[in-house]
Amino acid sequence: MAEAEIRARSDGVGFRSERGPILISLMLSIGLVAIDSTVIATAVPSVVANLGGLAQFPWLFSVYLLAQAVTVPMYGKLADLFGRKPVMLFGIGVFLLGSILCGLAWSMPALIAFRAIQGIGAGAVQPMSLTIAGDIYSLEERGKVQGYMASVWAISAVVGPTLGGLFSEYLSWRWIFFVNVPLCLIAATVLLRNFHEKVVRRNHTLDYTGAALLLVGCTLVLLGLLEGGEAWAWWSAAGIGVPSAGLVVLACFVYVQRRAAEPVLPLWIFRNRTLVACSLVSLCVGAALMGLTSYVPLFVQGVLGTGPLVAGFALATLTLGWPLTASQSGKVYMRIGFRATALIGGAVTITGSVLAALLSADSTVAQVAAACFIVGAGMGLVNSPTIILAQTTVGWADRGVVTGNNLFSRSLGSAVGVAMFGAIANASIRSNMDSVAIARGSGHVFVAVAVVTVLMGLAVVAMPPTPIP
Repeated sequence: MAEAEIRARSDGVGFRSERGPILISLMLSIGLVAIDSTVIATAVPSVVANLGGLAQFPWLFSVYLLAQAVTVPMYGKLADLFGRKPVMLFGIGVFLLGSILCGLAWSMPALIAFRAIQGIGAGAVQPMSLTIAGDIYSLEERGKVQGYMASVWAISAVVGPTLGGLFSEYLSWRWIFFVNVPLCLIAATVLLRNFHEKVVRRNHTLDYTGAALLLVGCTLVLLGLLEGGEAWAWWSAAGIGVPSAGLVVLACFVYVQRRAAEPVLPLWIFRNRTLVACSLVSLCVGAALMGLTSYVPLFVQGVLGTGPLVAGFALATLTLGWPLTASQSGKVYMRIGFRATALIGGAVTITGSVLAALLSADSTVAQVAAACFIVGAGMGLVNSPTIILAQTTVGWADRGVVTGNNLFSRSLGSAVGVAMFGAIANASIRSNMDSVAIARGSGHVFVAVAVVTVLMGLAVVAMPPTPIP
């Protein structure tokens, strides 16, 4: 058992409270992870011109997402065993090392390998940030804190590609990674000086076999989902064999977890109805977000005939609506409960996704932006309460692994979304890239997103009513 020395008191959630520096450090850390998932997008031409490897550049995105996703569950378990602070500092340190190496990369394969190191560090930062916030803030305050953290993702969605373009044009693409150095040092220093936790030391039996099986199995499954239809055909030997091998390894992982003294991912999580429902919601959130963020810009540019900047702002409304409602969700769920709040958010999200599915070549950019804003507003009322509910369901000793499992589900949803929506769109777009084909392919994706949000709503309905502690 362990508990944070800094306790949630009635001093507000603002940055001037004694917990303010910790919150700033968490937001800065999340910002680094969020920005680096998008910052390289606008720098790809400069990177390819300098290093070559045009055919390999998609791996710069895939390997980062993959490394981040597969390490999240293990970090969650380690945080419950040894405390949040050392795991968070380790993640920031690995992310810093990866950033330096990326800036020094001499070839595309080297840059891809170093992006994987960045992803390994990022895999600790996001779940630890949410777990630490759950430790030091009260139930009433966590909704507003979630809003602050969600706003970081909103800002990063706009700032990331902009910074990538500016550095590439006026300095060098390498500064995309070097700029992380002082920011990582600031985040680590603030956390080191201000966050203190007491951890009762005891002997631990680390489940190395389970950790290795989870890492290998998740890597193979996510690799199959991310690269299926791209690096290899879905029905090829690799398309079938890679994810199938991953499922076999994960089956072995389940067998090992049944007998492990301290399992990496305790199987009781999957017997808890509330936690399973929360994970399914996160899975659907990840998939829906991937569909909209991938195909709204394509639709706005290819069908409505706008430039990249306008398309970016149309999509940005999605990440603007999210923190606005997430920051107020605490007031709502304290009054009507987690499940009722998530049900309202689910209804709003479904409404926005249906509006997106009705978009056509005659639609305006404002209509696209409005649909995205409504989806984002709904997500803020769904995602934040379900994460907080999952954290509230367990005590300190299990909060890390539960938060990690929730975020892993979201990452898995994103990977599934990449595969599913890519296959749907490619059926209409690959043969013909004119506006009619793009409109048809994007429209099919938006309909699929609407279906996913309906499934998300059903997962919320399946949640048992949970009283506010």
